[in-house]
Amino acid sequence: MALTDDSKPFDVDIRRLSPLDIHNKEFSKSFRGYSENEVDEFLDLVVAEFERLIRSEEELRSELSGLESRIEHYRGLEETLKNALVLAQKTADEIKEAALREADAIKRQAILDADRTRDEANEMLKKTHEEIDKARQTLLRFKAEFRSFLDSTMEMLESGTSGILDRLNRRD
Repeated sequence: MALTDDSKPFDVDIRRLSPLDIHNKEFSKSFRGYSENEVDEFLDLVVAEFERLIRSEEELRSELSGLESRIEHYRGLEETLKNALVLAQKTADEIKEAALREADAIKRQAILDADRTRDEANEMLKKTHEEIDKARQTLLRFKAEFRSFLDSTMEMLESGTSGILDRLNRRD
């Protein structure tokens, strides 16, 4: 006879059956019944197997609990790693952005410095050209004045020399 939830030949819920229930179970005696010793021996085997199964289930439940704890640990570790990765990415992005801003500021400053240096060089070049022009003008003026001086000196010499020569010739 198969045992189902609908038909219970015994007043026992099989899902809550313990080894002690099996061990303490008393069967009524009937004429032409099973051998009492064989039934007791078989029940002892069933009790031993049932106890082994219960221990095995407890070990499996304990192992499962340990595995669940490890899974939770690894989930926590995974979450920590995800957070660390997100933080590292955010930090890398911030560093990159700061580096780009700094590079842009350095570039702008370099352009300003180059413009200022170019303007200063142009100003110096302009002043140098002005000084060269002044020096040319001074040289031209000096040449003209010197030429005028030489011309007048030559005239004086020529007129003075001819006057001296005339006097010398008259003395003779």
